[in-house]
Amino acid sequence: TATPAAAFFLLLTTATLLSISIASYADSLPYIWPLPAFFTSGNATLSVDPDLSLSYSGNSAIVYDAFQRYKSLIFKHATRAPGPSRLLLGPSFDVSVLQIVVNSTNEELQFGVDESYTLRIDKRDSGSIVGAATIEAKTVYGALRALETFSQLCTFDYGLKTVQIYKASWYIQDEPRFAYRGLLLDTGRHYLPVDVIKQIIDSMSYAKLNVLHWHIVDEQSFPLETPTYPYLWKGAFSKWERYTVEDAYDIVNFAKKRGVHVMPEIDVPGHAESWGVGYPDLWPSSSCKEPLDVSKNVTFDVISGILSDLKRIFPFELVHLGGDEVNTDCWESTPHVKQWLKDHNMTPKDAYQYFVLRAQEMAISNNRIPVNWEETFYNFPSKLNPATIVHNWLRSGICPQAVAKGYRCIYSDQGVWYLDHLDVPWQPVYNADPLKGITDPSEQKLVIGGQVCMWGETADPSDIQQTIWPRAAAAAERLWSRKEATSAGNVNQTVLPRFHYFRCLLNRRGVQAAPVTNFYARQAPTGPGSCYEQ
Repeated sequence: TATPAAAFFLLLTTATLLSISIASYADSLPYIWPLPAFFTSGNATLSVDPDLSLSYSGNSAIVYDAFQRYKSLIFKHATRAPGPSRLLLGPSFDVSVLQIVVNSTNEELQFGVDESYTLRIDKRDSGSIVGAATIEAKTVYGALRALETFSQLCTFDYGLKTVQIYKASWYIQDEPRFAYRGLLLDTGRHYLPVDVIKQIIDSMSYAKLNVLHWHIVDEQSFPLETPTYPYLWKGAFSKWERYTVEDAYDIVNFAKKRGVHVMPEIDVPGHAESWGVGYPDLWPSSSCKEPLDVSKNVTFDVISGILSDLKRIFPFELVHLGGDEVNTDCWESTPHVKQWLKDHNMTPKDAYQYFVLRAQEMAISNNRIPVNWEETFYNFPSKLNPATIVHNWLRSGICPQAVAKGYRCIYSDQGVWYLDHLDVPWQPVYNADPLKGITDPSEQKLVIGGQVCMWGETADPSDIQQTIWPRAAAAAERLWSRKEATSAGNVNQTVLPRFHYFRCLLNRRGVQAAPVTNFYARQAPTGPGSCYEQ
């Protein structure tokens, strides 16, 4: 029988070996987020020149601007001190040039644009004067994704005071699993200044998210300038909490430079009380203010005008028309609407369908593809325009039903991908899959992707980034990376160390990402500790 001392020694030895094993396993992981589709690496360490130069024969401002942006992220630490010049500090650097080759000059950012890329980082051979890393992509947007990956491979060594690339040589072939990888921002519940929206778009690009679903207006606020109906933004919280046309256009251009689409949403016929502040005729009555009045042509004139204004600002083909949580009691209790229903032999549900389909027709006449929340599909699945993209949020199993009927679908299951649900830990967010329950390959192709939703009832500039991050990154890897690679093994070993690392990378880049392992999202740390362990 083992003595207590021997048992304690055995337990201590086992725990030590286990911790060493876990640490060794963590050391072997690729610290790239999201995980590339295919990669090989080596065991060399390469130094990167702080005067890293760009070799690029094209004339894309998107590429030139992105190179400078990422160079500033990579070389955040000062590398020159008072005293001798850098020539006396040591040998030349292994990587001095970043070569970028883009095969297409077309910079149009449309849905499904090619984001694939190849990245090679090799040790300088004896016949080369200058060491180089090489990016090759079909479009500038693939080059942007490659620059993000390259930047994540660059690590500052505090001892050498240089940027290093570990585990070289690297060869990476990468492309996204889904074309639509989104984040919803809600400026109808709390106003977000333009600079805050830009900061969020920047952080989206770090995780290779590519669609900002801008839920611009809601029942509480209508902050957007609409030239065709200029009194609509009287429904803003205040005259200081608004977006001019120029603001919106600035956000779209800022996002394009980061490969991010901006999809506007005007939610109709519900969630629209704020519209009537500027145009009271849109309310069924002064005491019953939503849904919008289905009986008046002016309602649809206003929607048509808004869609025309949005088309001038937002080039993205998709426009979100909402259609969720429509309570038709107001229509039944307002005499003139009730009479209209009777005259047209409609039930309130019929009128709801009529409203949604008429709005869809307007979007299509503006060469836009309508996206609607799932209630529209649930209530009249055979009546929606065939081009409709169904946006799942409420019920499980909606995407399988939608694609079975030939519709495309976006996955945003509220149980896992609603970021305002603060009690959802990172693991369910990571493990959720948009293709759950869909086995037919032709139907799987109809799921264009998914998005996390940052509803704004309890989020404003004071807490929005730590509510979005890092959990949004868990969904981002699910949407970018191959399922086989991200579903293998124990996620606490294969994913968690990398997830900690990415959260810390966000912090280093100025993004207020909350601790990974908090019980409630966006909470401060529970005590002292390393970013890589909290």
